[in-house]
Amino acid sequence: MSSENERSADPGDGAPEQLALIRETVRKAKVPRAKPRTWRGAALAKELPVARVLVNKGVLHLDQYFDYAVPEELDAEARPGVRVRVRFGAGGRNVRGGRREGGGLIDGFLVERLAESDYPGALAALASVVSTEPVLGPELLALARAVADRYAGSLADVLQLAVPPRNGRAESRPSPEPLPPPPAPSAGSWERYAQGPAFLRALAEGGAPRAVWTALPGPHWPEEIARAMAATLASGRGALVVVPDGRTAGRVDAALTTLLGPGRHALLTADSGPEKRYREWLAVRRGSVRAVVGTRAAMFAPVADLGLVAVWDDGDASHSDDNAPFPHVREVLELRAAHGRCAFLLGGTSCTVEAAQLVESGWALPLRADREQLRTAAPLVRTVGDGELARDGAARAARLPSLAWQTVRDGLRSGPVLVQVPRRGYAPRLACERCREPARCRHCAGPLQAPDQQALDCAWCGRAETSWHCAACGSNRLRAQIVGARRTAEELGRAFPAVPVRTSGRDHILDSVPDAPALVVSTPGAEPVAEGGYAAALLLDGWAMVGRPDLRAGEEALRRWTAAASLVRGQPEGGTVVVVAEPTLRPVQALVRWDPVGHARRELAERAELGFPPVSRMASVTGTPEALAAFLAAAELPPEAEVLGPVPVPVTGPGRPRRPGDAPHGESWERALLRVPPGSGAALAAALKAAQAARMSRGSGEQVRIRVDPPDIG
Repeated sequence: MSSENERSADPGDGAPEQLALIRETVRKAKVPRAKPRTWRGAALAKELPVARVLVNKGVLHLDQYFDYAVPEELDAEARPGVRVRVRFGAGGRNVRGGRREGGGLIDGFLVERLAESDYPGALAALASVVSTEPVLGPELLALARAVADRYAGSLADVLQLAVPPRNGRAESRPSPEPLPPPPAPSAGSWERYAQGPAFLRALAEGGAPRAVWTALPGPHWPEEIARAMAATLASGRGALVVVPDGRTAGRVDAALTTLLGPGRHALLTADSGPEKRYREWLAVRRGSVRAVVGTRAAMFAPVADLGLVAVWDDGDASHSDDNAPFPHVREVLELRAAHGRCAFLLGGTSCTVEAAQLVESGWALPLRADREQLRTAAPLVRTVGDGELARDGAARAARLPSLAWQTVRDGLRSGPVLVQVPRRGYAPRLACERCREPARCRHCAGPLQAPDQQALDCAWCGRAETSWHCAACGSNRLRAQIVGARRTAEELGRAFPAVPVRTSGRDHILDSVPDAPALVVSTPGAEPVAEGGYAAALLLDGWAMVGRPDLRAGEEALRRWTAAASLVRGQPEGGTVVVVAEPTLRPVQALVRWDPVGHARRELAERAELGFPPVSRMASVTGTPEALAAFLAAAELPPEAEVLGPVPVPVTGPGRPRRPGDAPHGESWERALLRVPPGSGAALAAALKAAQAARMSRGSGEQVRIRVDPPDIG
């Protein structure tokens, strides 16, 4: 007994003495007590004492399950689907008392409980159960495994994308009780499509139709998505819709709330914050909510009894994840539709080549309106050729021909006018006024820019340039090679001083503008919605979008143009769109005819002749020349695989933002494209995954970066 206990005269102060007696009793006890670090000597669960765990190690050579012993004290909590913590990396030599010890703590998911393990050695014990909430169900696990196999990735990496981070406060709150199925909605604006009402009836009756939907321009598509979801809910099943960004999700969310009322669906976007988003995700996982509207990560939402998966604007780059293994929303939802036997809807005002292939192959049916409905909904599209630009010298200097000026004047009489500019900023790219030589930085050879009206700096290293002169001709005068949105807004503000000018871009995106005369200058994808629609729209610098050195340049330009033109009023209401680009270009002609499907089908036919995706399956392998050569030599590719390249990857300049897939600063990388015919995509992914796993397990130098179905192939 300590001296401190002897000085205690008050009976109430005997806590230290009682604690010492308890400790002595525990020391003399013959039953070993559990130690959370190793659980050495602790009794195991009487039934199913083995836990199969997926550890959170996103490396390919560890893409497997590991068995752990379940202590008796964790028997009730260690259920399939919960988050656990385990010891990993101890090796087979650190075994004491029949338990493997050591290693670092790592998170994981408990996949299943077993009566015995097929591993012959000693098992480590579960360190702890992080949460008793089962977040990983069998359906989500099967989907994640299918996605990992398709994209040559690891299951742990896919689950990092599929299961949001835990939030204890959100888990502690109960989810609301599920509401009964709503009544089937009326067809509404789906009546404008020949097969629209039949599609809704099939959903309401429990069917699984697959459709590629070319939506009519105008404001009705959010309501049409909401009616498709409501029809699915009426059949007692769940619905999932994935859109490119939070603004679009907000429009569908508002339409669904107006149609069904609050409490029927969950909104899963990054704008909600981690706690609210996890709380909404848990409501879906617990079955309280069966309808989900969200952005990219929502493609894995664990909706119960899934009856419909839908994606809007599948050509948007936001649908392709920038984290390994780089899944695309469209492909993931196709897997969910095929495995879960549910309905599939791919919608947009434009049409991608992949969507056209789904129709051509018979996997999905087209869902389009006839030409009469299209003439009523679409605006009048007019073009400006080089001949008119050459005759109008002043308009050429300001980038706006007389037709564009007249369209702006007429439109401002009845409402706002939208001006789409491909670049943000004031003068994103500059050139010599005399010889048109691009202006370069003297330190890193990066392009010079003028983010504001006065300062001149480098876009790569950020250094200011105060005394530039052209290295080719010696001139010190600059001109704008590419004019940005801010410069365009300034020009229009001087031309129309009595009209307010609003800008919308990456730094500040407007959600909506009122139905009043105004000039709205926006970059592609940031166009705000006008109440009542825009009176007119100008699509400037079309050459900058069509002339990009990329296979999808024409398709992307047409998608951007149709998205902006869809915000304009219909031709019967006076809506007009002017596209400043060469009128003979195929995307321009498709916009004039408003025929994105025809454009996509022609692109598909040409890619089929050349063997380009999506007709073929392709993967890119990027790395240093030595690592890439060693990888290609060791990979056991399918016999029909064709290797294109390797070719050098553009070097990222110092100070320039590094995009996903770019080489580290100062390093020279190469890229090879691997192409296989249809039906061999799974074999190619398996071969790439096996080769990468073998290199990682041997520690064979630098690793390479693999991306199946790369969005940009040049």
